[in-house]
Amino acid sequence: MSNFYEERATMIAAGDLQEFVPFGRDHCKHHPNALNLQLRQLQPASELWSSDGAAGLVGSLQEVTIHEKQKESWQLRKGVSEIGEEVDYDEELYVAGNMVIWSKGSKSQALAVYKAFTVDSPVQQALWCDFIISQDKSEKAYSSEEVEKCICILQSSCINMHSIEGKDYIASLPFQVANVWPTKYGLLFERSSSTHEVPPGPPREPLPTMFSMLHPLDEITPLVCKSGSLFGSSRVQYVVDHAMKIVFLNTDPSIIMTYDTVQCLHSVWALRRVKTEEENVVLKFSEQGGTPQNVASSSSLTAHLRSLSKGDSPVASPFQNYSSIHSQSRSTSSPSLHSRSPSISNMAALSRAHSPALGVHSFSGVQRFNLSSHNQSPKRHSVSHSPNSNSNGSFLAPETEPIVPELCIDHLWTETITNIREKNSQTSKVFITSDLCGQKFLCFLVESELQLRCVKFQESNDKTQLIFGSITNIHAKDAAPVEKIDTMLVLEGSGNLVLYTGVVRVGKVFIPGLPAPSLTMSATMPRPSTPLDSVGTPKPLSKLLGSLDEVVLFSPVPELRDSSKLHDSLYNEDCTFQQLGTYIHSIRDPVRNRVTLELSNGSMVRITIPEIATSELVQTCLQAIKFILPKEIAVQMLVKWYSVHSAPGGPSYHSEWNLFVTCLMNMMGYNTDRLAWTRNFDFEGSLSPVIAPKKARPSETGSDDDWEYLLNSDYHQNVESHLLNRSLCLSPLEVSQMKDEDFSQNLILDSSTLLFTHIPAIFFVLHLVYEELKLNTLMGEGIRSLVGLLVQLARDLKLEPYVDHYYRDYPTLVRTTGQVCTIDQGQTGFMHHPSFFTSEPPSIYQWVSSCLKGEGMPPYPYLPGICERSRLVVLSIALYILGNESSVSEDSSQYLSRIIIAPQKSQAEQEENRFSFKHSTSVSSLAEQLVVWMTNVGFTLRDLETLPFGIALPIRDAVYHCREQPASDWPEAVCLLIGRQDLSKQACEGNLPKGKSVLSSDVPSGTETEEEDDGMNDMNQEVMSLIWSEDLRVQDVRRLLQSAHPVRVNVVQYPELSDHEFIEEKENRLLQLCQRTMALPVGRGMFTLFSYHPVPTEPLPIPKLNLTGRAPPRNTTVDLNSGNIDVPPNMTSWASFHNGVAAGLKIAPASQIDSAWIVYNKPKHAELANEYAGFLMALGLNGHLTKLATLNIHDYLTKGHEMTSIGLLLGVSAAKLGTMDMSITRLLSIHIPALLPPTSTELDVPHNVQVAAVVGIGLVYQGTAHRHTAEVLLAEIGRPPGPEMEYCTDRESYSLAAGLALGMVCLGEGDTINVDVTCPGATLALAMIYLKTNNRSIADWLRAPDTMYLLDFVKPEFLLLRTLARCLILWDDILPNSKWVDSNVPQIIRENSISLSEIELPCSEDLNLETLSQAHVYIIAGACLSLGFRFAGSENLSAFNCLHKFAKDFMTYLSAPNASVTGPYNLETCLSAVLLSLAMVMAGSGNLKVLQLCRFLHMKTGGEMNYGFHLAHHMALGLLFLGGGRYSLSTSNSSIAALLCALYPHFPAHSTDNRYHLQALRHLYVLAAEPRLLVPVDVDTNMPCYALLEVTYKGTQWYEQTKEELMAPTLLPELHLLKQIKVKGPRYWELLIDLSKGTQHLKSILSKDGVLYVKLRAGQLSYKEDPMGWQSLLAQTVANRNSEARAFKPETISAFTSDPALLSFAEYFCKPTVNMGQKQEILDLFSSVLYECVTQETPEMLPAYIAMDQAMRRLGRREMSETSELWQIKLVLEFFSSRSHQERLQNHPKRGLFMNSEFLPVVKCTIDNTLDQWLQAGGDMCVHAYLSGQPFEESQLSMLACFLVYHSVPAPWHLPSIGLEGSTSFAELLFKFKQLKMPVRALLRLAPLLLGNPQPMVM
Repeated sequence: MSNFYEERATMIAAGDLQEFVPFGRDHCKHHPNALNLQLRQLQPASELWSSDGAAGLVGSLQEVTIHEKQKESWQLRKGVSEIGEEVDYDEELYVAGNMVIWSKGSKSQALAVYKAFTVDSPVQQALWCDFIISQDKSEKAYSSEEVEKCICILQSSCINMHSIEGKDYIASLPFQVANVWPTKYGLLFERSSSTHEVPPGPPREPLPTMFSMLHPLDEITPLVCKSGSLFGSSRVQYVVDHAMKIVFLNTDPSIIMTYDTVQCLHSVWALRRVKTEEENVVLKFSEQGGTPQNVASSSSLTAHLRSLSKGDSPVASPFQNYSSIHSQSRSTSSPSLHSRSPSISNMAALSRAHSPALGVHSFSGVQRFNLSSHNQSPKRHSVSHSPNSNSNGSFLAPETEPIVPELCIDHLWTETITNIREKNSQTSKVFITSDLCGQKFLCFLVESELQLRCVKFQESNDKTQLIFGSITNIHAKDAAPVEKIDTMLVLEGSGNLVLYTGVVRVGKVFIPGLPAPSLTMSATMPRPSTPLDSVGTPKPLSKLLGSLDEVVLFSPVPELRDSSKLHDSLYNEDCTFQQLGTYIHSIRDPVRNRVTLELSNGSMVRITIPEIATSELVQTCLQAIKFILPKEIAVQMLVKWYSVHSAPGGPSYHSEWNLFVTCLMNMMGYNTDRLAWTRNFDFEGSLSPVIAPKKARPSETGSDDDWEYLLNSDYHQNVESHLLNRSLCLSPLEVSQMKDEDFSQNLILDSSTLLFTHIPAIFFVLHLVYEELKLNTLMGEGIRSLVGLLVQLARDLKLEPYVDHYYRDYPTLVRTTGQVCTIDQGQTGFMHHPSFFTSEPPSIYQWVSSCLKGEGMPPYPYLPGICERSRLVVLSIALYILGNESSVSEDSSQYLSRIIIAPQKSQAEQEENRFSFKHSTSVSSLAEQLVVWMTNVGFTLRDLETLPFGIALPIRDAVYHCREQPASDWPEAVCLLIGRQDLSKQACEGNLPKGKSVLSSDVPSGTETEEEDDGMNDMNQEVMSLIWSEDLRVQDVRRLLQSAHPVRVNVVQYPELSDHEFIEEKENRLLQLCQRTMALPVGRGMFTLFSYHPVPTEPLPIPKLNLTGRAPPRNTTVDLNSGNIDVPPNMTSWASFHNGVAAGLKIAPASQIDSAWIVYNKPKHAELANEYAGFLMALGLNGHLTKLATLNIHDYLTKGHEMTSIGLLLGVSAAKLGTMDMSITRLLSIHIPALLPPTSTELDVPHNVQVAAVVGIGLVYQGTAHRHTAEVLLAEIGRPPGPEMEYCTDRESYSLAAGLALGMVCLGEGDTINVDVTCPGATLALAMIYLKTNNRSIADWLRAPDTMYLLDFVKPEFLLLRTLARCLILWDDILPNSKWVDSNVPQIIRENSISLSEIELPCSEDLNLETLSQAHVYIIAGACLSLGFRFAGSENLSAFNCLHKFAKDFMTYLSAPNASVTGPYNLETCLSAVLLSLAMVMAGSGNLKVLQLCRFLHMKTGGEMNYGFHLAHHMALGLLFLGGGRYSLSTSNSSIAALLCALYPHFPAHSTDNRYHLQALRHLYVLAAEPRLLVPVDVDTNMPCYALLEVTYKGTQWYEQTKEELMAPTLLPELHLLKQIKVKGPRYWELLIDLSKGTQHLKSILSKDGVLYVKLRAGQLSYKEDPMGWQSLLAQTVANRNSEARAFKPETISAFTSDPALLSFAEYFCKPTVNMGQKQEILDLFSSVLYECVTQETPEMLPAYIAMDQAMRRLGRREMSETSELWQIKLVLEFFSSRSHQERLQNHPKRGLFMNSEFLPVVKCTIDNTLDQWLQAGGDMCVHAYLSGQPFEESQLSMLACFLVYHSVPAPWHLPSIGLEGSTSFAELLFKFKQLKMPVRALLRLAPLLLGNPQPMVM
């Protein structure tokens, strides 16, 4: 029997057993590539797969040689989730043949293929590796670096790396790799050493054997090793020793373990970055020796590595011509080097080698190796120098740079040499494990000796190095760590699976479903485990185990001492098991607490090792006890607990606590079977034999105790009360009540047990855990469990104060008397009373209460890492109530006393650092400091909700403070804590990359199929309907700008017209209308600017340009192609170009598109090429063209398609605005003859392409004042037409382009360049050069001439440009009124000009009236245009009124009788200019008056209205609705330059006219558009809404600092004008964006669709639902508050809050039902509480109000079973009367009430009354009995506790100290109680009792 018990006692049951098959194996078979690969390699399938498919594990290292190992292998690791959260599943990397399969688990399923890779040659190794993407190579940059997670696949000649982001790298290997290892820094390679690597001649040093690669794009560099020698000097050199093999590499800590094959020793090295001084030592390789041979060797490295990858892969032994390479790499002309005589030239070489540029020492990177193939010809290598020049020519290729080594290994430890050491003692498995107390061990398995060697190591105190300890041997055949529970599994030679923690044996593992080897044999057979156990286990271990109860029982087999026999026995034993069936062969793939066992029959099973504890309570208690005990004892305690907890048929979840208590008390020396409260624990099956196998051996006879036990059991009581009992008339048995006295005699603690001496320490930490759990409202159940244990210990330790403390907390659970176990007086001396033990119980509630009352308190003890809540509460109270700011930042020792056991310093320091807190954000008040600190230490809203309400109140108060005025730059976590989701969402969105935003409309494109796509269906309707909510202007604009539907051709057929003539008439009319249709796309592009995110798999839809018409009444089609009338050739080419641009400009800059998509959009039909050209230009304007590959750009330009070239050149230049990019400059120069060298061939570049290229140069060099470019452009402006006559036609546009370009290059520079002022280009160039400089002298050149003689010399049109240019230079003089506009007109014109409304013309001889009136209108138009530029995008009202007046005037002039004098063309031009300037001022605003003007002009067709005027009018319309109202114009220099190009006021006469101005430039307005729409989005509904903004302007010379209220969504003014923006109350929470700190924050909001999150305040409705604010809850307030609370109907709450919790509260708790009765009062209370919470914005206080109310009612019914709620009420009352709170109220008299001021006095009063009534009803006797230490009735227990807690009555043993005897008056009492800090009102209640007056003085 005994044998069985011993087994059972130490058995640990493993969890769920599953068969294991690597997931990749099956996938591999079905992977299509397996087939192709077999064909490719022509090898039969049977070689790839063993015939039965499920071949056993071929990859186990023992049976297989290295060559076969490639067949299949896999590795598992813990799952890593993308988000970085903790996940618990496996990932598998499976390798077979040419395939690598990576599968991942997930929460829902076991494994699924994540990626599969197939490569060209067999995979040698696959592994995971994280590369660090870092610019800074220093060690300190490591913590924060971003990491590229990759999978690396090693083949024989190269290594492939695939990153999770989808990048693929391939690196060729310059040598054969034996092994590759992932490190913390990158990859580490081991070069395979081949047999013929014996270098000729002794003096050569060998090549390095280890190399590192820190990133797939970095070079492979050699590893440096630094080993300390005996004399303390350390030597730095390359790792060249072939005997050194890496057997293990770990990333954290970063160490390597190597095995020396010659000395047969294992060593450990630290792997780290190279320090610069070590680099230098290695690079100055030769200094140490000073002999030439060192030089030679280092150079041989270079030469050798070069030669290595000459041709084929280095597989053909790279060393076969090792020597020849060397000799050839020297200069043949220097014999001196071969003869090794140290010649002078060599010394020269040495000194030369020190400069890193020549770095002799090293081999250069992979890419420099690839010379030619293997056959050597001496000529190629010899450097033909004269004999004396060999100083560096001898062995230096000119381009060799040193390869700087990057990683270094430091020697840490080598195992000691033993006398008998077998040759093949290399370890086959290494791992790091830590024991249950966190001590780390490096374990390596030496299979040949069946030993697992464990070396303990730890970090030194300064964290710089690892210190290794002694080595312990454990007898093992295999082993694996169980990382999750800090243990390891060891497979003993006997086939037993044993669990160890560190080097302490825990017990055997019992695997259900596998026979345990020792149980399968009958007890008579010798147990094969014994000899191995005894021999293999070294002595110190058995000593350790001796202290436990599970000493290994030796079976009577003679012990084997001889090691040879040991090995024999092993094999015999294998045979025995073979007959018995399967046994465990090896252990592999440990992940967390799962591990795979490989069985002898080749199958595998995966088992789970159970966790230490599953319930949170037991885990916390174990942690605390482990923290307090010495390490050895802690380990033993945990081992014992673990073997009890995980025994076969272990406990279910709910009895885990009972099991823990029993186990713990047994270890303290209790006999739990005899203790009344523990022996009733209900276990499934008795576990006593497991816990105390020695004591509980059942006796054969049984005893009376058994019967008593049965009668006292719960089971018996259940039977007694059973119904059958009554029917069977069974009389209840007399149970002899065991008297306490009997018990106390036989219950004596056994002082020999493990934990006996530590009972006080354990008791104290468990008490702290108890106080910690009180701070978590979810742990109530656990506290009640814990109290039982604590009370028992407190009684036995005779700690009265503690018992009293527990009684006051849980009066019903803690009887004042109970069963006491005596502790032998003699033994108490052995008990270890720790220094931190206090006789008064620490109480967190008491501590907080004292702080609130302003009394001093001793520091509160806390356990680092375990009692974190206590720490948080203490420090936050210290900060917020006591106002000590240093408590959270520097030193908390005056509030907290850390409990420290001597050596564990480092961990404590880490904890401290985690909490110390630097102010990163702007923090002013205490409340803000508290909130920011709490989020820094990871405190969240959920934690706040689980704090008891009294404790949480100060924190909630601080949160309430912060919620009112938060800073906009707080991190997301702070905003979440204070409940400002609007801010946290903003912060969160701010960190996201620009992608699709919240507002992008996800309208599937299929919605509008029935109507033709007009290119405007992707606009965001929601926002537009908010901006223009009163009318349908958006639909109107859409109607005006669509060009995809046929137009109506309305011609009346007069009787005299024949049918044929009528058809011609209709077509002519259509031709007129088409002039308008073709002009629409430019405006449409403006309207839909940046409104669409394309789908990368679909081409961009480009709407058709429809030039047909329909004639009413029969709706017949009219077409221009019928041949009846002459249509100009190429009429539509520019219109299509504009159509393409308009479509392309829909794409938002934030979209994800790439080169392939751009090419993919290329149309199939040639007639669409113009559209595609426009599309390319648009992509340049929105910045996407930079992604187009140079190759593709080249392709497009070589096609020679004129439009494509124009679009591409302008697009690329716009994308590279102002960058001076050289490659683009080259591209443009080819198209501009002036920029080519004079001798170059004449290129025939189309004129328009030249114009585009010139403007492109302007864009690329914008604002750089680049001298050469400026001079060339200046010359180009006035260049006379060349010999080719075609230049004469369109010369103006080239000159203008050169002028514009020159202006851009010198934008705003004001260089005094004298310019010929004859042509528009020069005028505009001057305007741009002196833009905003207010330079009078230049401006005066541009004045309009003021004599008739001079006026005749100037083309009137130029006067417009001159006036515009002059005004732009005198930027600050522009004033938005008509007086200023007229002031630009010279006197002569003003006096003599006709007013157009007059009927007869005045006659005058010497004045040319036509000239005068034309000059007049053009000058006015120029002034108006400058007004538009000055106030672009500002919506300035006076500018608008002024321009609107002039626009109206020009409209009237046009219809005036004598318009002909001025000429209708001129008037139309001027009107267009004024309209455009009007649209600029109102850009994006969609102003109705401007829209009406545009609509009127849209309807005018025919007459003078040509293509150009239509273009201008619709551009104005587009600007008005720029980007659907989301964009406006900027007035920066760059924007004005772009607008000058786009709005140049000479419009094309017809659709192919580019004579004066290249049409493509009209689209450059994009460069002036900027997003300025701010859209408030309600954070709860995620819908855009209205909100009131207050915008503060900075003061300027024209106005002081002013504030303006805007209703958002609105276009903001330009940001540089603003000081701050504020979301105003009362409806939304306030929010301030301060622009004085920088505009970056706001700019990023605007660029992401301008989404600004806002949060409705409770009780408010949005402006949409309640425009006037009459329905809000607060609007209904009545003078009398009570009547108002009554009037509040819970049904109406839905109108005031969207919080679902509040809504359902109203629904279920505030709705009256039919027969209410006395519940009406509760309903009223709930309703008014709800009202209070909603109006005061404190919905989080609702639970607190209700909890207080419930507690009061419970107290009234006298049903308080625990006093924690009373404590909370007490804390609430104390908080509101605390000094800090009163001061805050005085400082902020206006702030909202945090809790209703009327509720608290009522609470206070009610509780006082209840307790006073109890006193009068006999409670006074009870209190008296308590104070004098006499017994009292049990029924009064709970009320007494309430009284004691509420009135802070001191415990009875404090009273004698103040000498109450003989006190006669209240005054005396008052004086004596002062030191006990008892409140006066409590003393008034006690006075009668203490003064012997029986009547209590009830207040």
